Amino acid sequence: MLNRRLLVRSTVAGALALGLLGGGVVVAQSALTQNPAEVRAGAYALDSGHGKITWSVNHLGFSTYYGQFVNVKADLTIDPANPSASALTATIPLTDVAPNDDRLKAHLQTADFFDTANHPTATFVSRSVTVDADDANEATVVGDLTLRGVTRPVTIEVQFNQAGTAMGAYKAGFDGEATIKRSEFGINYALPAVSDEVKLHIEGEFNIAE
Repeated sequence: MLNRRLLVRSTVAGALALGLLGGGVVVAQSALTQNPAEVRAGAYALDSGHGKITWSVNHLGFSTYYGQFVNVKADLTIDPANPSASALTATIPLTDVAPNDDRLKAHLQTADFFDTANHPTATFVSRSVTVDADDANEATVVGDLTLRGVTRPVTIEVQFNQAGTAMGAYKAGFDGEATIKRSEFGINYALPAVSDEVKLHIEGEFNIAE
């Protein structure tokens, strides 16, 4: 399950499968809550300004290199009374990658990596969610990640943070973690010096659709 003590108390997110937690009876409330059973059911959209995917790879054995995908778009349906009915779809613009290095950002757009001329986005679509039997604030979300035209199953361990009204909107916040192998999506450049394994940390605040 999700490491409960992440650098930031941690995907969707991405995903990315963020928000697919709950169980029990939904209760009407407006105060902040850390009880997933109290989250409002309904359709949510990711606040892209407060949602991103941080990726990391081992770089030549000398360091762990970090970058981020920003401007992620995601739609989420939450059903706390029946978590398996919840669903998430996410779109990641691969041109909006932030590696803190202009030359690397340009290189990542090429066929060595994302090949954004032919595949400008990646997508994630959830297929199942299983709430942790010992902790209802955690869930395992399985879905399909499509990257460079290749679709592979990905498992995201999700942590529910809290929900409630803040800054004029009802929100639900989640963190997630996943690990993928880039070679499975045809990204073989610099293997094995730069690790095949890519770790993803996903953060997301979702606003309920009014």
